[in-house]
Amino acid sequence: MSLNVYLSGEIHTDWREQIIAGAEGLDITFTAPVTDHAASDDCGVAILGAEDNKYWHDHKGAMVNAIRTRKGLAEADVVVVRFGEKYRQWNAAFDAGYAAALGKSLIVLQQPDDDHALKEVDAAALAVAREPSQVVEILRYVLTGKLPG
Repeated sequence: MSLNVYLSGEIHTDWREQIIAGAEGLDITFTAPVTDHAASDDCGVAILGAEDNKYWHDHKGAMVNAIRTRKGLAEADVVVVRFGEKYRQWNAAFDAGYAAALGKSLIVLQQPDDDHALKEVDAAALAVAREPSQVVEILRYVLTGKLPG
């Protein structure tokens, strides 16, 4: 068995790298959105032309980024959505809802302080993890049937 795992959400910490490193040796292909914040924000205007109005600037970027996001979500077997502590990731909540609507297996990665705010997202998830290592152990178990330790 192999898995295609899409890593969505917070871009300010190394949680993706922790999961990828921890899953070394497992038959997993990881995909993700563009995590260069400036590139993600400015891709629309850099490619399609400048906008004076910030709304249209952001709208162009969101549309261009959605091409990658939709493909990643559609092709994923498992979607991991990380909600970070410093910023609220509204796009991550959208990705989680989109993944749930597609019937994807959803793992949410969040801290307990966000449990109430994310209760609907968590209800759609098959697992709510607190640490990247827990995500790795879930993926390992799914692929090998082996428990940690």
